[in-house]
Amino acid sequence: MDSYIARIVDGELDELIAGLPAISIEGPRAVGKTETALRRAGTVYRLDDARHQEIVRAEPGRLVTGEPPILIDEWQRMPYSWDLVRRAVDRDTAAGRFLLTGSAAPTEAPTHSGAGRIVTVRMRPLSLAERGLGEATVSLSGLLSGKRPPLEGHSDMRLTDYASEIVRSGFPATRTLPWRMVRAQLDGYIDRIVEHDFSDLGRSVRDRRSLRSWMTAFAAATSTSASYATIRGAATPGEPDKPAQSTTIAYRRVLEQLWMIEEVPAWLPTSNRLTRLAASPVHQLADPALAARLLGTDVDALVDGVDAGPAVPRDGTLLGALFESLVTLSVRVYAQANEARVSHLRTRAGEREIDLIVEGADGRVVALEVKLSALTDEDDVRHLHWLAGRIGPNLLDAAVITTGREAYRRRDGIGVIPAALLTA
Repeated sequence: MDSYIARIVDGELDELIAGLPAISIEGPRAVGKTETALRRAGTVYRLDDARHQEIVRAEPGRLVTGEPPILIDEWQRMPYSWDLVRRAVDRDTAAGRFLLTGSAAPTEAPTHSGAGRIVTVRMRPLSLAERGLGEATVSLSGLLSGKRPPLEGHSDMRLTDYASEIVRSGFPATRTLPWRMVRAQLDGYIDRIVEHDFSDLGRSVRDRRSLRSWMTAFAAATSTSASYATIRGAATPGEPDKPAQSTTIAYRRVLEQLWMIEEVPAWLPTSNRLTRLAASPVHQLADPALAARLLGTDVDALVDGVDAGPAVPRDGTLLGALFESLVTLSVRVYAQANEARVSHLRTRAGEREIDLIVEGADGRVVALEVKLSALTDEDDVRHLHWLAGRIGPNLLDAAVITTGREAYRRRDGIGVIPAALLTA
């Protein structure tokens, strides 16, 4: 029986393959890149397989021969494969010739970016809408239309269910596993990063304990804009000798290479009606389950409000921070399908803050607040009203993403959308 979980990115890939010669699918390990690409491939070269590597090293030209689409899996293990594909596309621009997948940006960069020849598509862990949690009835595309459509739908998800989704992860392989196996999978995932991935990318780690401590502190900073100095301090509380700034910068860069860190950039529009905006990003790991596992927390502890990990200042509970991370992951998947970008808004003094700004190609936006609550009140929407007063028609729509049951619009026009009901 086919156990493949259909992805929102499937539609994007099929559309691009029909008209473009080469597509690179990139994202963290275990998000399903290879399985998705295999469903479309005519020829497969697995560069994480020693036998395939030996053949390609002996005869590099073979890598671009075969029935299309030709899938080059884990291309970053032999970075010159990128240039081979680029040159092959220069010779023949027929659509659907190549698929590349990569779980890390290579240390040895290709000699050419591939711009105009190879299009990159990002793949992330499963969004809430892809996890089979019920029918998602509210589309981000509808919100981006500016028509302010009616919002309808009912979700059976409760707070505990959202906590379970945070802890289980959006990695497809964990979806049907018992909890003990889920924990083992995630522990192995983190161990692989610490013990192997850094060295695979040519980055030696002298003190693996320090790296793990920094990753745990970064996890504790999920959904905050804590400074990197704060995170570095939280990684070694009470210790006079902190890791050098250059060391922690290297940690962050490698984790970004592995697509394990995907921070939410600050929204800095050109409109002169918005001034004094902060430029700091909001910290997010690729999947909130990795943060939960690094912090050693579980469903019961999250729901009971038990904090965990190093002390990093945040507004609200750890569950609230991880729920925002889960919603951010999902909204990024939906935004990509709509060719939109995701950022956040915060004024320098912190008096105004909006969790997610989804910006379309025309610069107009949908503003989303994320609240760990089934109910909304005036305080939940005041920043959305403030933004509407500043940018007027450039605000296409606004909504609060909640843990509630029903999707609807308030009398003031602000949407209220249970997280499980939102889709692309």
